[in-house]
Amino acid sequence: MGVDSLVQTHGSLDQIFSYEMLGFASMQGRFSMMAFVLNSLTCALGLWFFIRRGKQCLDFTVTVHFFHLISCWIYNSHFPSSLSWWLVNLACMALMAVIGEYLCMRTELRAIPVNSGPKSNL
Repeated sequence: MGVDSLVQTHGSLDQIFSYEMLGFASMQGRFSMMAFVLNSLTCALGLWFFIRRGKQCLDFTVTVHFFHLISCWIYNSHFPSSLSWWLVNLACMALMAVIGEYLCMRTELRAIPVNSGPKSNL
């Protein structure tokens, strides 16, 4: 929605599923790629918030992008063949997995507080 206001277009499913929308040649294509990258950053935060396990971040990332590939295939009625689509999705997959795993590992490795309060005599 924020990227649409920069390009002055209305949102459509083509921006998500049509691989012809992504490209370096047009301004709309570059802004769509920027939206994909920003989306991978917010999804990395989602991994950190919902998954909370560093080992599972890659699995969830690949699963989400696999479902997106299948959805694009169905929406366009043929397999995505654009190099820019593959580059953007691979970069977003790597970005989402690495940042999500980093955030989860930071949380997992946080020191566990030990209660140093008074001991009870039993």
